[in-house]
Amino acid sequence: TTLFRSFEGQDKIVGPGEPLRVAIEEDNVSSIVFWGPPGSGKTTLARIIAEASKSEFVRLSAVTAGVPDLRRIIAEAKDKRKFNNVKTILFVDEIHRFNKAQQDAFLPHVEDGTITLIGATTENPSFEVIAPLLSRVRVYVLEKLEPEHLERIVRRALSDSERGLGSLEVDVDGGAIEAMVGIADGDARIALNLLELSVFTAEQESGKAHVTAELVLKVAQEKTLLYDKAGEEHYNDRKSTRLNSSHS
Repeated sequence: TTLFRSFEGQDKIVGPGEPLRVAIEEDNVSSIVFWGPPGSGKTTLARIIAEASKSEFVRLSAVTAGVPDLRRIIAEAKDKRKFNNVKTILFVDEIHRFNKAQQDAFLPHVEDGTITLIGATTENPSFEVIAPLLSRVRVYVLEKLEPEHLERIVRRALSDSERGLGSLEVDVDGGAIEAMVGIADGDARIALNLLELSVFTAEQESGKAHVTAELVLKVAQEKTLLYDKAGEEHYNDRKSTRLNSSHS
């Protein structure tokens, strides 16, 4: 299916014929939690599910959101369901950061189908998600991406003129891609951030985007490309907008 055409890795859960893949293709997905390392595809999978089910995709960060935000989203989801017959997928990033009261607030709306909850966490949900909520979701474990997955993601971003850098005249050495993949260490978001920053830096320095391995290493040393425990990605001075949603 075209839904998975640009998705890399996680064949154990979304390879052809796997139960979750079939459920997505048949629009039969119930509430789930994705547990895996940063940049392994949790957000991207949630967006694929929303696209497949023609649902409204609402993203909430457990780091910054509270119960009032949830109440507003639930009210809007009820209206969309009632008046437009549109389902809502509520994607909660870092769901383990919600406290018990916040997680309790989900329960009735997950149970009655007002929302389909998709949680993402880098922590073991058995310890971080309350038992009543855990009993109502399926937990899927995502694995760290392999170097070949990251290389394909970077090369796709270079050729994709719609969401990537394909509309720019960019010349990226093979060694530069290898450096990005090595530094990213399985995290697609870091690889894409590093690609975009390297292209930006090359343009600033010479007026054309010729990216070498040396430049990639220089950019990586200058920028904060790793995540804090909250899972929030940082640049020191600019936030990625173009590539960052394409595999996170």
